[in-house]
Amino acid sequence: MSPSGPYQPIDRSLPPLAADDAHLRAAIAEGNLPLLLLVLKMLTGEERWLEEPYRPTRARALEDNDSGGFTEERQEEIRGAAFDVLRELREERVEVPPPPDDDELIRMVSVSLGEEVPSEYGRPMAEEAGFVPREDVAWHGARPTAADEMSALVIGAGPSGIAVGTMLEALGIEHTIVDKNPSVGGVWWENDYPGAGVDTPTHMYSLSFSPNRSWGRYYAKQPEILGYLQRVADEHGVTDRVSFETEVERLDWDEEREVWTAQARTSGGARRTYEARVVISCVGIIGRPKIPKIEGMERFRGPMFHPAEWDYSVDLAGKRVAVIGTGATAMQIVPAIADSAERVLVFQRSAQWVAPNANYLREVSDGARLLMEHVPYYASFYRMRLIWQFQDKLLATLRRDPEWPHPERSVNAINDRHREYFLSHIEAELEGRPDLLAKVVPTYPPYGKRILMDNGWYRTLRRPDVELIAEDVAAFSEEAVVTGDGERYPVDVVVLATGFHSTRILWPVEVHGRGGVELHRQWGDEDASAYLGVSVPNFPNLFLIGGPHTFTGHGGSAIYMAESAIAYTSRLLIAMVEGGIGSLEVRADVTEDYNRRIDAEHEHLIWTHPGMTTWYRNKYGRIVSMTPWRGVDYWEMTRVPDLDEFLVHAPN
Repeated sequence: MSPSGPYQPIDRSLPPLAADDAHLRAAIAEGNLPLLLLVLKMLTGEERWLEEPYRPTRARALEDNDSGGFTEERQEEIRGAAFDVLRELREERVEVPPPPDDDELIRMVSVSLGEEVPSEYGRPMAEEAGFVPREDVAWHGARPTAADEMSALVIGAGPSGIAVGTMLEALGIEHTIVDKNPSVGGVWWENDYPGAGVDTPTHMYSLSFSPNRSWGRYYAKQPEILGYLQRVADEHGVTDRVSFETEVERLDWDEEREVWTAQARTSGGARRTYEARVVISCVGIIGRPKIPKIEGMERFRGPMFHPAEWDYSVDLAGKRVAVIGTGATAMQIVPAIADSAERVLVFQRSAQWVAPNANYLREVSDGARLLMEHVPYYASFYRMRLIWQFQDKLLATLRRDPEWPHPERSVNAINDRHREYFLSHIEAELEGRPDLLAKVVPTYPPYGKRILMDNGWYRTLRRPDVELIAEDVAAFSEEAVVTGDGERYPVDVVVLATGFHSTRILWPVEVHGRGGVELHRQWGDEDASAYLGVSVPNFPNLFLIGGPHTFTGHGGSAIYMAESAIAYTSRLLIAMVEGGIGSLEVRADVTEDYNRRIDAEHEHLIWTHPGMTTWYRNKYGRIVSMTPWRGVDYWEMTRVPDLDEFLVHAPN
């Protein structure tokens, strides 16, 4: 049977290329030359486009290397050849060939990047590009009638919940999706603060079965991301299957009947009960704002709110605004509000490493969008290049070298070069401002915390109406912020950019598994663990998407990791139905061994480097949120479920 559902090869037929010669030439002039060379190779079949003198230089840092490092003369030659071929495509005189096989794909991506991409990336990249289906994410024959007995409750309708809902519908498995918000979108519905956006390139931050070739920015802002997610949910019928403004408060496993019972409450206070064979949690780790307990907070007379609960009734014009924190959220907010507020005071607990990125504020030009939307393979190869550049490539450079003589500033020689690169950017941006330079240079190695993108942060800090205070907030008075050194800073509005409860997975839902054991008591305080981030001993038929140790601290897309976990969960559901299995419960010894490997690997990586606190770690110092694995490792681990790792029960 051919694959069905979201994880089948996407339709490679794009809207017809109808641009006239002038528009086509203009688009090609704005195109990325390494990508145009791959298009030339695909459409002409000519090997010469991957050989000298057409081999691009290496793409460095966070750049796209649009020029390929070619001379002006060579650039014009390549663009001219691309125009000739695309004009023939427009006139239907060129047949679009099938996609390359895995080995050829990797060879082509490697040439375009100017560096060797490991061959093991061939199949996962092909899946991400929609060239091939995700294997075994479909029935192995006609849909079995036993599927009628399977049912699922999905908690959360963010990106993962949308993907899970699409998958379940394709398999014909009865399911209910509940979400505490009034719309799909999850974190992107909740976080609509000024400047909110993604710090992952948006052409890889999209679901593989529904790629977006029409992004308006290389790093999209919240409205565009939310619009994309809502559109995907509508197109796949997910929106109609969600019970909105409904929050699950308790889950109980019925051992006799092998079903989960969920107690939920609507925003209007009504109680609802759901029953399902399996529960799939898609709540993620950044859905619950973390509000610090600071002396005098209740006395402050002005508005005070977390960015995820931004109060748009508050007009910042003419106001003195305090922003507590300098993480990713604050770094987006401050430049966005600086023009409207009278004064912005930024309270910094710890400095952050910030990377220069020419694409961060860049819009996708009309010409580049035309190539993405209408030229075969252009957008697909761009996505594959990003997967290597922004996801797995970096991890090898973040291993702690025990012989490295400068652990106070870096963890190895390459990491030290990263430090010099970032430092030179900071020094250039803050030239003539030694006062700011002394405050913003971190005292820990680069990538010890998730690297942030420079969206005009340093230029904003230079403004006369913006002040950076490198002191902890100790208290609030009725109209001021008081720092640990006793200084008072009168303000009118306080923004608590203080993060989320990222180490509290599936919290505050009360979950009772086999024998009545409670999930959060089994885990302990902020110390979640799960086999592959998905399955937990004592909790049969409970699957976590976005569970512990599944987020990438070294960069990359959370959607990539989520889709691997979703495919794994799908394969387990298929095995349950086709094998007549009533419940699956991961073995405790398997989970313990996996956790030992997780912790041991983290001991070699930068996030356990002494002298740092991050939201990746719990209060005991254990890494809870971040994975120590490359994306390709996790893809491989989740590719073929081993039922010997589970306690398998036939239906009662």
